[in-house]
Amino acid sequence: MKKYILTLITLISLSSFVFADDKQEALNFFDSYVNGANNYSPTIVDMYSPTARIIRQVIKPDGTLVDVETDTDTYIKQMKLGQAGAKLRHYKNSYTNISVVPVENGYKVSSLRQPSGEDYKLKTYMIVKKQPNGKWLIVEEMMQTKVQTLLRYANKK
Repeated sequence: MKKYILTLITLISLSSFVFADDKQEALNFFDSYVNGANNYSPTIVDMYSPTARIIRQVIKPDGTLVDVETDTDTYIKQMKLGQAGAKLRHYKNSYTNISVVPVENGYKVSSLRQPSGEDYKLKTYMIVKKQPNGKWLIVEEMMQTKVQTLLRYANKK
């Protein structure tokens, strides 16, 4: 019985180390995403799963929220177009209140995003998943925005 309990304790201890390592890797991946995005790196597009769920949550002037979803290909095309103007304006985002928690399909990295030149912060999260080859990918992303023009892409139900 003592041998069984010792083995169980060892397995639990080892699994917590793996959990901690993956959690730190997920955070490191997020940090590299922020760095790449703020430096307009072309490799940022390689951080997304081809089937990622992309959500922009538009905050309307009255405070209501509208989710606008798009596919990864469309989002990446829009991102590439937007990067040129953002680079000219030296646009960057800073992130605070960063937390990493395990979820069913990876790790959810949540934070508050502050666009450069603004005094407000917006909720954001991404779910990142470690692939069998060890590479991390964004499988879901949600960012709040005040950009009202995105509402024209909202699903009309």
